[in-house]
Amino acid sequence: MQFHQPDEVPYFTFPSFEEAGITHAVFTRRGGVSPKPWDSLNVGGLVGDEMSRVVENRQRSFQAVGRSPESMYDVWQVHGREVVCAQVPRPLDQPHLKADVILTDQPGVTLFMRFADCVPVLLVDPVRRVAGIAHAGWLGTVRQTVAEAVKVMGDQYGSHPADILAAIGPSIGVHHYDVGPEVVEQVREVFGEDARSLLVHPNGNPDRVQFDLWKANRLTLENCGVRQIEVAEACTACSPEDWFSHRGEKGKTGRFGVLIGLS
Repeated sequence: MQFHQPDEVPYFTFPSFEEAGITHAVFTRRGGVSPKPWDSLNVGGLVGDEMSRVVENRQRSFQAVGRSPESMYDVWQVHGREVVCAQVPRPLDQPHLKADVILTDQPGVTLFMRFADCVPVLLVDPVRRVAGIAHAGWLGTVRQTVAEAVKVMGDQYGSHPADILAAIGPSIGVHHYDVGPEVVEQVREVFGEDARSLLVHPNGNPDRVQFDLWKANRLTLENCGVRQIEVAEACTACSPEDWFSHRGEKGKTGRFGVLIGLS
């Protein structure tokens, strides 16, 4: 990822998306107005922070990359496979739709999601000018949410997987992500023989299993035919000074924002 700080709000971008001329940003937790434990650029409205501060943080985020806050389309993220194709920004008086993928081919729409360990996956088809963002925790990963995103890009906009650029953003790394037997069982069921490379026993300990979300989502994208994939390899739990981490901060934390929009 490439670091930017044009004002008080720092953010990261992906080189392949920059080369394609796609406005996008992965924001850190820095540069906002929220106090602890949401300090400081918290954009999550359901974590206990005052909504006035959340709104200010969102406005700062959009302004940092030159996008109007009024162009935002966001959803109620529920760890599923639902995909929303946004034609216009979400009116403030319209309830959020429940979904974990948003796609658009409209330059006037900026897609926005919130994260604190789950995997942000940015998608763009520079040929047909389609942009998307997906949210994948362990449940979204085993449900293959990113595969559904790629499928709908093809069905709705005519995208070919070989044209799609993908970027896997900051999220919890395998070395911090112990999982229980119910997760292990689902990973094995979905990924088959590949599950062995996705489930790690730290220090050879048979009683502990860790799940590699980055590798699993990359594998899912590759199985869909996507070949141009960047991985941030930035662990949210490793750097609490830069990222919100639900697991690392025992649930008392905020959410960092990720956005993408067509020019």
